[in-house]
Amino acid sequence: MPTPTLKTPRLLLRPFAESDTGSIFALQSNSRVLRYWDAPPWKERAQAERFITVCSQMEREGTGARLAIERTTDNVFIGWCHLSKWEPNYRSAKMGYCLDHAAWGKGFATEAAGALLQWAFDTLDLNRVQAETDTRNTASSRVLEKLGFVREGRLREDCIVDGEVSDSWVYGLLRREWKR
Repeated sequence: MPTPTLKTPRLLLRPFAESDTGSIFALQSNSRVLRYWDAPPWKERAQAERFITVCSQMEREGTGARLAIERTTDNVFIGWCHLSKWEPNYRSAKMGYCLDHAAWGKGFATEAAGALLQWAFDTLDLNRVQAETDTRNTASSRVLEKLGFVREGRLREDCIVDGEVSDSWVYGLLRREWKR
């Protein structure tokens, strides 16, 4: 299935292009943005190039979709979201998002993830979407809970980034619980 282009009142979610290399590198190399991420900030622009290559590969293989998030008012890249690990037989996938710190607290993550979930349930006919977040990342937990996700458990010490050990919350959202 091709990566979609989705529109919300304030956002455009679209497939990544090579022209996004600089923007994705700036985002993923920002230690503030990646404070609760499961990998350290990027050090090389080549990592952004590989990221964009993997986006195309996911689409070709039918294993997921990563979408760049732009504000429609000024066409500025503010982050990305994704569905990955699609399991057509189980009708499930994992969801995630990463937004620039200047976009935090404005409802953009909720809006983008909501559009992605709508596509997941309506177009892909998924039954379950799972998400994980660092237990210290209360803002991300709030986004997931606003969308209707239920906290299902804790993954103990599942990430060690630059020597720092952290736990993650596991959240799940079922099709029947999804409120448009």
